[in-house]
Amino acid sequence: MRNFSYSRAATSQEALTLIGTIPNAKFLGGGTNLVDLMRENIEQPDALIDVTRLPSAGIAESATGGVSIAAGVKNTAVANHHLIRQRYPVLSQAILFGASGQIRNMATVGGNIMQRTRCYYFYDQSAKCNKRNPGSGCDAIDGFNRIHAILGGSEQCIATHPSDMCVALAALDAMVRINGPGGERAIPLNEFHCLPGDTPHVESLLKPNELIASIELPSLPFARQSLYRKVRDRASYAFALVSIAAALEIENGRIRNVRVALGGVAPKPWRAYEAENVLSGAQADLELFRRAADAELSHARGFRHNNFKIELAKRTMASVLSELAGDNQ
Repeated sequence: MRNFSYSRAATSQEALTLIGTIPNAKFLGGGTNLVDLMRENIEQPDALIDVTRLPSAGIAESATGGVSIAAGVKNTAVANHHLIRQRYPVLSQAILFGASGQIRNMATVGGNIMQRTRCYYFYDQSAKCNKRNPGSGCDAIDGFNRIHAILGGSEQCIATHPSDMCVALAALDAMVRINGPGGERAIPLNEFHCLPGDTPHVESLLKPNELIASIELPSLPFARQSLYRKVRDRASYAFALVSIAAALEIENGRIRNVRVALGGVAPKPWRAYEAENVLSGAQADLELFRRAADAELSHARGFRHNNFKIELAKRTMASVLSELAGDNQ
């Protein structure tokens, strides 16, 4: 780890001023990902700006009936909050599946959104990785790619986004509110993370001199009936091979509202729009759920070691939707 300077911001404005005046600086929240990357010399900031003491509104009901979650709130607090558990159980479940209790106690919402891939080759400095070193190549494509993407990848990168929380946020139509020199702006979570294309090192729409302020969840009454399922190699502290976040409302046997997102399969949390189009307004049954899953995975591309993910994703999606349909009846 290289030497770096440390400063603590007391306000958002001070944090933005510091990031704009200190070259090669990074914001430090819980540090559960950034510090690991610094130890591996993947991230090499010259300065850290601690934003853990910024004034925070915490978790509160919004004027429109949704919920606002400040970026500095710890993951444990989100998972255990009564508004989240009652109105968006899928988010609480995803966070609890996401990491150990110790990490959840440290990790922040903003940091979770900004965490980087766990691709083996990204962490191995002797390997070719376009995300770490643009233009060097991608050893994952012809290497051991069991955990890698089957959707949304490119010839430049097939790394997956590791967050569980973000998969639930994608299904819930969350909005990311950002503070920057030009004021505040909002980006839908489903647009916030970037697919690799020819620029896999560009991972989000957040600019270097901007700071995530909060996550806004809309009022979604049917999200009370939601579920997160994570398929992984071991039951404790492992990243998803496939995960599904879903919310479902059925009226007179037909699907009135549905949201589905996948994790572990793409370079970003993957909103299943094609599956939702098949499901919307249709008679709810297992055959429909299978057709929806087939539609969503129709463009999937498997590799030598992860081709199994395609069928695994289909079956997991159909199973989760079937379980929610049973609960709706």
